[in-house]
Amino acid sequence: MARSPSRAPVAASPAGARPRAVLPALCATQIVSWGIVYYAFPVLNPRITAQTGWSAGATTAAFSMALVISALAGIRVGRILDRHGPRIVMTAGSALGALSLLIMAGAPNLPVFFAGWMPAGLAMAAIFYQPAFAAVTRWWGEGRVRALTVVTLAGGLASTVFAPLTALLAEHFGWRGTYAILAVLLAAVTIPAHALALRAPWPPAPPAPAHTAAATSASAARGRPFILLAAAFTLSGFAMYAVVFSLVPLLTGRGASTTAAAWVLGLGGAGQTLGRTLYAALARRTGVTTRTVALLAGGAATTAALALVSGPVILVMAIAVVAGTVRGNLTLLQATAVTDRWGATHYGRLSALLLAPATVAAAMSPFLGTALAGALGGYPALFMLLACVSVAAALLAAATGPRRRGRAVPTPADTTR
Repeated sequence: MARSPSRAPVAASPAGARPRAVLPALCATQIVSWGIVYYAFPVLNPRITAQTGWSAGATTAAFSMALVISALAGIRVGRILDRHGPRIVMTAGSALGALSLLIMAGAPNLPVFFAGWMPAGLAMAAIFYQPAFAAVTRWWGEGRVRALTVVTLAGGLASTVFAPLTALLAEHFGWRGTYAILAVLLAAVTIPAHALALRAPWPPAPPAPAHTAAATSASAARGRPFILLAAAFTLSGFAMYAVVFSLVPLLTGRGASTTAAAWVLGLGGAGQTLGRTLYAALARRTGVTTRTVALLAGGAATTAALALVSGPVILVMAIAVVAGTVRGNLTLLQATAVTDRWGATHYGRLSALLLAPATVAAAMSPFLGTALAGALGGYPALFMLLACVSVAAALLAAATGPRRRGRAVPTPADTTR
């Protein structure tokens, strides 16, 4: 039986380089940051539009703008993380996030509401998964997969905790009061956690792996494998988020109740948590290109199944769980994509560059998915198109390995020993 595939070498963290407070602090701040800055908006948006008269399209555009800003700012943030570590970046991001929520809470008109989301986008780049992943990758070294899994499992609880909490607060304080309360909570939890728990010395960057000539982040980012992988993640990100946003209308359009559709969506989230617990075992048993292609193809298969299977509801729920499992694995696949191929030397910047187009695609997916569903004649046709997009992503990922005389050759990450 083949043993674990070797991955791109990452220097092991020296003794004492894994400060004990980092992992619990990042777990707490990921729950609070995602729950407040990201998941509170879809809960509050119906109240915002009802009370202000602003259109849902306009307010959602402000939110999408923040995601685009986050993707672009993340490149610069990644470079700072590589050089100086996460403490200053994540602490400043927490303060900026709280300020942005206060601006939105007091916004007298739509332009000011948009202005509030601009610093929120910068905050997202500084406090969401990417800086947390950079911290874990550098401090945990070869033990990063388990630590990354813990952080993403905690992050997965954000909507579970804050969606109902936000709804409860909104019933008593309105959307403006809720945003003000959440701003105080964000500042009270995340600013001291980032400032105090991330004080450990930042370990020096490990050397670039021997199997690649990418000695600098610029040379790696210009390479064919990097460009193809970025394109694959962009297509996959668009398809994945369009599926999530379109699942409820797909099911209700087939006659399911809103409650049943919500259960299916929720079970997909449960599958996502399950998938994250399985990634470490998958990484031990597969090469990096193999698992990338397999997971992207799995996304295509589950999306096509949702397009074709209209019932019974228990079968649809089972498909949703499998689809969520694939999505959960994809989160960790993206978190480890750089280290598995190019090492951790320039992890922050390369990871931001790799995932920035995917973040933009995810931001645009609700609008484009709805428009495509109308143009194609319904959501089943949209899901079939999204399955084809995921197939294209898998094919691009399959071409990311080095090639010799027109044929792909395995990298150290794709061989067994």
